[in-house]
Amino acid sequence: MNELDNLIGDLYEYDDELTAKQRKIIIAAIEAFAEKGYASTSTSEIAKNAGVAEGTIFRHYKTKKDLLISIVGPMVQKFIAPFVIRDMEKVLNQDHESIDDFLRAMLKNRIAFVSKNKLLFKILIQEIPFQPELKDLFKRHIGMKVVEKATLIIQHYQEKGQLVDLPPATIIRGIVSSIFGYIITRNLLLPELDWDDEVEIERTIHFILHGIKK
Repeated sequence: MNELDNLIGDLYEYDDELTAKQRKIIIAAIEAFAEKGYASTSTSEIAKNAGVAEGTIFRHYKTKKDLLISIVGPMVQKFIAPFVIRDMEKVLNQDHESIDDFLRAMLKNRIAFVSKNKLLFKILIQEIPFQPELKDLFKRHIGMKVVEKATLIIQHYQEKGQLVDLPPATIIRGIVSSIFGYIITRNLLLPELDWDDEVEIERTIHFILHGIKK
């Protein structure tokens, strides 16, 4: 509970304007949406877990959808987008010697970020395919910016002779699928397994660069 309470202070710029009841509502909603999904969570359930009347939720948020957007919106804008863009710029500005080093840095940062924000990440992954508002938010704050910077990075390593001469979009798709495939499996699908991140990072990099052909 304390971790989520602290996270809210990071997510909301004007945290002091949140009432104590709003904080309880947001925390209860994050926990419920992550555990059961948005569609299977009722506002009455959120109100009960928050220790408030259901009407209190609707005084602050017109609909359950508004509550969802108020949680995921700041996460996309303040956490995910800055982290992703900053990593891209770090590569462009510092010029990692090899594509291996770049991929290793990306994987370590993503794993650390998701481990710290599992519940919010789970909500985002679960709901983006079904919520047009979230999909649009993701595209505006991350999608096009990441593709633009990632294309420059791919071209950079192609010019150095470290990547094959395929369209950057194709390479980006393969890299993103492998990285998030591991992160989602590790944190959401099979978190109970005994994961060794260092080993899996190297295996993922090897898979991205060399595939599965012997």
